Amino acid sequence: MESEPKRQYILWFEALTVQDIDKVGGKNASLGEMIQNLQREGVRVPQGFAITAAAYGEFIAANNLKERLHSELSNLHSGQQSLEQTGKALRRLLIEGIFPEAMEQAICEAYQELCSRYQVEGVDVAVRSSATAEDLPEASFAGQQETFLNVSGEADLLLACRKCFASLFTNRAISYREARGYDHLQVALSVGVQKMVRSDLAGAGVMFSIEPETGFPNVVLINAAWGLGETVVQGQVTPDQYAVFKPLLNQENLVPIIEKTKGSKEKKLIYRAERGDSTELVSTSGRERQASVLSDREILQLARWAQIIEAHYQKPMDMEWAKDGETGAIFIVQARPETVQTQKAAGVLKTYKLTEKGDRLLSGVSVGEAIASGKVCRILDVAKIDQVEDGCILVTEMTDPDWGPVMKRVAGIVTDYGGRTCHAAIVSRELGIPAIVGTGQGTRLLKDGQTVTISCAEGDRGDVYAGELAYETSEVSLDDLPETKIQVMMNMASPVGAFRWWQLPVQGIGLARMEFIVNNLIKIHPMALVHYDTLEDEEAWQQIRDLTRDYSDKKQYFVEELARGIAKIAASQYPHPVIVRTSDFKTNEYANLIGGQPFEPHEENPMLGFRGASRYYSDRYREGFDLECQALKQVREVMGFDNLAIMIPFCRTPAEADKVLAILAENGLKRGENGLQVYVMCELPANVLLAEEFAQRFDGFSIGSNDLTQLILGVDRDSADLADLFDERNEAVKRAIKLAIDAGHAAGIKVGICGQAPSDRPEFAEFW
Repeated sequence: MESEPKRQYILWFEALTVQDIDKVGGKNASLGEMIQNLQREGVRVPQGFAITAAAYGEFIAANNLKERLHSELSNLHSGQQSLEQTGKALRRLLIEGIFPEAMEQAICEAYQELCSRYQVEGVDVAVRSSATAEDLPEASFAGQQETFLNVSGEADLLLACRKCFASLFTNRAISYREARGYDHLQVALSVGVQKMVRSDLAGAGVMFSIEPETGFPNVVLINAAWGLGETVVQGQVTPDQYAVFKPLLNQENLVPIIEKTKGSKEKKLIYRAERGDSTELVSTSGRERQASVLSDREILQLARWAQIIEAHYQKPMDMEWAKDGETGAIFIVQARPETVQTQKAAGVLKTYKLTEKGDRLLSGVSVGEAIASGKVCRILDVAKIDQVEDGCILVTEMTDPDWGPVMKRVAGIVTDYGGRTCHAAIVSRELGIPAIVGTGQGTRLLKDGQTVTISCAEGDRGDVYAGELAYETSEVSLDDLPETKIQVMMNMASPVGAFRWWQLPVQGIGLARMEFIVNNLIKIHPMALVHYDTLEDEEAWQQIRDLTRDYSDKKQYFVEELARGIAKIAASQYPHPVIVRTSDFKTNEYANLIGGQPFEPHEENPMLGFRGASRYYSDRYREGFDLECQALKQVREVMGFDNLAIMIPFCRTPAEADKVLAILAENGLKRGENGLQVYVMCELPANVLLAEEFAQRFDGFSIGSNDLTQLILGVDRDSADLADLFDERNEAVKRAIKLAIDAGHAAGIKVGICGQAPSDRPEFAEFW
């Protein structure tokens, strides 16, 4: 039986639940909650114990620190000393304090018990701060207290504990509490002592059970880097990023990984062999930078754990994970409520849009969806943050919690390193300011005092533009939108923008353009991948080699990248239908893809040339279309998105339709099997005049009013001189569209419109 004093000082994780936050803080309480409730579901959490908040209080009392702490804070409030001076003085008081004898004994005995549990003398532990007000849904302390890794031995443990106590008064923590109105002396601190996971020999990172930028609830987002996870949290590296679709996770035969983006992962934090500092930051090898930190199996395992943890807590969660390089086992080492999206007003959509063009200087990962302009304040050393000016664009290599006091004063942030879950990203979201992280060269290309505009309003990629560009904002209450009599669907081009619009009251996507994915994500002509080994263009061959380095079969690069791009769009509206149009590049556009020139004929009028359905059965492109089909099949059958439908563009004749449908079937995409629907674009006069015949072959029409208007009126839609004549409201165009609608309805197939006319001209939407 434990004595009363020891029970007061030490609580083992397995004895804790979330009801114990006042005793051990949010971090430690959450670890105990998971060990008690989730280990039976397979979620692994390293063992450890908490030094209680009561122990912290007794430490303060035993060293007569309360009045001295109050005095130093009073000097800050009166202006007699700076934040930096105050923080330094407060931390010194705590580090120089002495543990009461009974408390020191309790800590050391608990440590020896942990050594015994792991059968290791001097077991290595992580010593983490856990403030009693942190990790709550309404407050994110964003790593303001310290963590000490690879601590071994009683003496080093006791020192690390005092340093944790002292970290309650880091400059950033003082500043945060001042801004939020927390009483410094009412916030206590517990210390968690947890067995280290040897991720220095493998990898670690951060995971969200919600898409942290848009609040899209059906995705788990995972960031991963080599070594200890602090590099990801602090934004010291640009990590790998994986996204997994939650609703399909429970089907063991599916692999719903909808994003795999490789980070540069330039450095890793590892154990230091010599005494002194317990860890060191070293460069990664070329092989490590090219390799994925996690396998598909491990990505799915983590995502399933995220789903379990979220379900248990009944709220979106922010988690840290680590993989043990000695055993290969993965562990959850922290879990806390997500604090940004859950605090946003529901039912309100605010959008930003640039209304002026400018020179793009560099790009990175966008954080938030806003736009901001300002003068560059280039700061490379946190010791010089006093030079940060209000309303500037802060440009630095990375941020950590020491930057906290100035981040709320800037208009935007640009960093060289970091991913979507790094410190700069988390704090920027909380503050509601745009940030672009992981640019790789922001501090080199951007000059102090230079005026720039940063835009995070265009999807996953954020852009930095020269000068101050004009932009507009709009705010729409989704609660006020009226119901419609018809099924409203969206047009979608970019996978990176798919999750931005998930809150809109639509029932699917009526047109997803495959060529956008090919052009922006894949960048390579599919036939150049088919004939990679015999390409004569040396420059193109080298570009393809570099982009497809992870693929021994270069064709699989096209299939997998295209599949993930399509899957991300399909996920955004699941289970509503998502109609993906197969590639509809013109020959001049195909030729501009990497390696494309030898495979494309020169045409005087590509708009009416070798495009759409005619390509798919041609020997010139058939093998490229097979790759498109393989990607579509992978999305439906391997990833599980059976809401995906296919649409064929520019199909001139019923005979041509038969040829394309036959090729789809040869590739395992037979219309009607496993619920597969195949649509056709209605964009040619022939589609209208032969609508009955086309309706016998397809499940639906999608009216392309732009091309149909162009061909009926004989007007180039891009001609400035004929702009007044290009009008979808022309009676000939409307009659043709009515014929197509009537024929589709008579045949019992679906009819939609994906042209621009209904969006621009309300009277056009009303005519039929």
